[in-house]
Amino acid sequence: MEEFIKQIRIALDNRLYYLALQSCLSLPDICASLDSEDGRTTGAKYAKWYDENVNGTSYLSGKDCYMFRCSALHQGHTQNKNSRFSRIIFVEPNPSFFMHNNIINGALNIDINVFCNSILEAVEKWIPEQHNNDLFLKNYELLIRRYPNGLPPFIVGIPVIS
Repeated sequence: MEEFIKQIRIALDNRLYYLALQSCLSLPDICASLDSEDGRTTGAKYAKWYDENVNGTSYLSGKDCYMFRCSALHQGHTQNKNSRFSRIIFVEPNPSFFMHNNIINGALNIDINVFCNSILEAVEKWIPEQHNNDLFLKNYELLIRRYPNGLPPFIVGIPVIS
């Protein structure tokens, strides 16, 4: 998980906002699945994890974020007919102004750095708290990760992700 977080931060630093946003939208899913009996997540588990760990940085609730995640990741939309907001607008950093957590004509405006960093910080805080959580420990073993020297007996000597 550390490598995933590191790469998201690199994406933010290099203004690769699509990659950072889509990756951050997947993190509550991953964390909710790590704390699940069957190692799987649901919309309700996503929303609960988000509300317990991230919420407070914007008007976006866990349910809102889950609906946005579904629209953004699966349809490439920033609008969801079931959302409280007509759309969600992420503002990229600008040295001249800062816009965050505003509702403009029914649309929610969020600063992309604030949003992504709030999720990253929540995950970084949450993971160490799970050291005695048997479900987490069992599911964490299955988590996708980068193996810099390969994954024997399959491939050795070159980096792989599995």
